[in-house]
Amino acid sequence: MKATGIVRRVDDLGRIVIPKEIRRTLKIREGDPLEIYTEKDGGVIFRKYSPMGDLQDFAAQICESIGANTGHVAAVADRDSIIALHGAPKRDLMDKPNSQELDRLMEQRKNYRYMPGDAKVKATEGADKYHLGVAAPILSQGDLMGCVMLLLTEDSAALGEADQKLAQTVAGFLGKQMES
Repeated sequence: MKATGIVRRVDDLGRIVIPKEIRRTLKIREGDPLEIYTEKDGGVIFRKYSPMGDLQDFAAQICESIGANTGHVAAVADRDSIIALHGAPKRDLMDKPNSQELDRLMEQRKNYRYMPGDAKVKATEGADKYHLGVAAPILSQGDLMGCVMLLLTEDSAALGEADQKLAQTVAGFLGKQMES
């Protein structure tokens, strides 16, 4: 655990304000769920909760299946980072923060397909080797949970409409799994 030097008081309703700098650094947005842990020594730990984390193993199996059958890099991201991946070294993309471009794309809740000549959208910060081929938002009860992506490298050909439909289908399926 890393000390920040910031001290906050609990108000009469039991609330604590998380400083803006920490919220910005950890990408904690208004309405984001936080898990609360306690330690034996009296410590309290708040950790961002990802509902997609419950489906991480399942998402990994789906990525493996998609990647093996399409020959493309398949990935599933929650609102913060890639949580499942197949077809690329995990050290390149797993658990890396989503790029700002991907965050904006997900917030629009629209499907995306790269067309030659378009600006390339990086999947994660600092991973310039891969860019989005297709992406489909994962929605559960109207809430954005993440997205399903097929990624391209510099020498990859653009993906077709069938690939986009595949990503949409998987995203819809994952969204339904989160509802049950």
